[in-house]
Amino acid sequence: MLGPGEAARVVADVLAYFGEPVDEYVRRRHGELKAKGLTNDEIFPRISAELSGRRVAAPELSLRQLRRIVYG
Repeated sequence: MLGPGEAARVVADVLAYFGEPVDEYVRRRHGELKAKGLTNDEIFPRISAELSGRRVAAPELSLRQLRRIVYG
């Protein structure tokens, strides 16, 4: 069982994770998945699917828009 201080930190971490702006999330996830050896053809569809499951769903972004977030 978590103490009050630990529980508050866990809640704050979860809220921060789900409150992350879309562009930061896309860049972070791209880096994580790239580090696991996935290719962009595997990464961008996965990120697109993940975005729809976030606490506040992001607007639907095309694979091209996701690439532009990562690569400019």
